[in-house]
Amino acid sequence: MSESEQEIRKGLAGVVVDTTAVSKVDPESNSLLYRGYPVQELAATQSFEAVAWLLWHGELPTPDELTAFERLERAQRSLAPEVRAAIELTPTTAHPMDVVRTAVSVLGATDPNADDRSPEATLEKSVRLFAAIPAIVAFDERRRKGEDLVEPRNDLDYARNFLWMTFGEVPDDDVVDAFRVSLVLYAEHSFNASTFAARVITSTLADVYSAVTGAVGALKGQLHGGANEAVLHTFVEIGLDEAPEGRAADWLDLALAEKRKIMGFGHRVYKNGDSRVPTMRAALERLVEYYDRPEVLALYEELEQSMAERKNIKPNLDYPSGPAYHLMGFSTEAFTPLFVAARVVGWTAHIREQLGANALIRPLSAYVGPEERHVPAS
Repeated sequence: MSESEQEIRKGLAGVVVDTTAVSKVDPESNSLLYRGYPVQELAATQSFEAVAWLLWHGELPTPDELTAFERLERAQRSLAPEVRAAIELTPTTAHPMDVVRTAVSVLGATDPNADDRSPEATLEKSVRLFAAIPAIVAFDERRRKGEDLVEPRNDLDYARNFLWMTFGEVPDDDVVDAFRVSLVLYAEHSFNASTFAARVITSTLADVYSAVTGAVGALKGQLHGGANEAVLHTFVEIGLDEAPEGRAADWLDLALAEKRKIMGFGHRVYKNGDSRVPTMRAALERLVEYYDRPEVLALYEELEQSMAERKNIKPNLDYPSGPAYHLMGFSTEAFTPLFVAARVVGWTAHIREQLGANALIRPLSAYVGPEERHVPAS
């Protein structure tokens, strides 16, 4: 077959490049399954630490396993001096994802065993990243507001400690639980762009930190992790602090006429709607009630309904998570770093899987440039 006859799958759409046992979207139930468990069931019943263990080990932890893992994670929560210094040197004009990317690189640079790719060492690095990233995100969030570092607390679970380090207080259980739910829902999603980037880098036998740094870079893009930020920008543009009263529909009509991409809607994998949305929407509804912000839900519903009427496109997970993080008190630019804190579990699960049966990922391309030619004689 000549190059001109080769089928090109732009964006690798429909191309199956490898096997995975980490997660899948079940076409029959339209459910996202983590190691076979529907994610909505995990979000309803499990701590984020238990879900991390599941994704790394393939089974939910026993009580003793979970206790030991929690102890190990809590011992590694504090920011290393080198990482703190790197964050402080990064200008606050930089996007928070630039800070996370830089801090992950510094974590790798300070690990004397960074190049150890044994299963045991890879798991140790996975736990280190899992424990450290909340402190990175929280400190960066605080310094941008002129606030001091808040040290982690070893008596708090992962979600509570994350919020404690960010806000200097532990919110009520309704807020903590909504945050935990979001982390569980964002933890993993098969061969998405950032996960595939991590697997490509891992396939070269680069270290775990390099793979995660590359994944952070991929997640920064608005078509991937940055979508939850874009959703909140949309809400602000329409008017977040008052009942929409038709403004969302009017905004959408203008945006569609201008051929703008409406972030937070549609998904390449889900054909019948993102199965994670109902769980996150329920968490958002609890937050709306807790903070007494009915206008936020009214705007959410009007834009969702207008999009369904005009384009028959349903929301994805970024749509409810953006306003949920806003109500919790996070700055909009911190939304994607929160995604990192959750998705690092899935990334490292895939990194470990890639190393277990590695093959260098190196696709072909169809050349469409000039045929062979030669430099003219002078």
